[in-house]
Amino acid sequence: MLALATIYDGGSRGDAARVGGVTLQSVRDWMVRFNAEGPPGLIDRKAPGAAPKLDAAQKRAQKRAEKCALAEIVGKGPIPAVHGVVCWRLIDLVQWVCEVFRVSVSPQTLSRELHALG
Repeated sequence: MLALATIYDGGSRGDAARVGGVTLQSVRDWMVRFNAEGPPGLIDRKAPGAAPKLDAAQKRAQKRAEKCALAEIVGKGPIPAVHGVVCWRLIDLVQWVCEVFRVSVSPQTLSRELHALG
């Protein structure tokens, strides 16, 4: 608020940036938000993040496919010559999921998924 007050008192954005201890871009962003929304516009909010790569329907379809593949590989059991193990452990399945789907999951998450699959 002190930085914005500097501007409203006739100071430059550079002066406001020095008062606020921030960059010129931050002062500009504050001014835009303050002019649009008043003081509530200055409250920190969650960053929007990157746009999702898949829409909701695509995510559901991908989840179903992953669960089916996971259920299938667990049901068949590992092929020692291919998978390098004689029985599945969670850590082995985590590695398999990472190699096949390029998704990193924790053993705990995979355990929950397997329990959900029955």
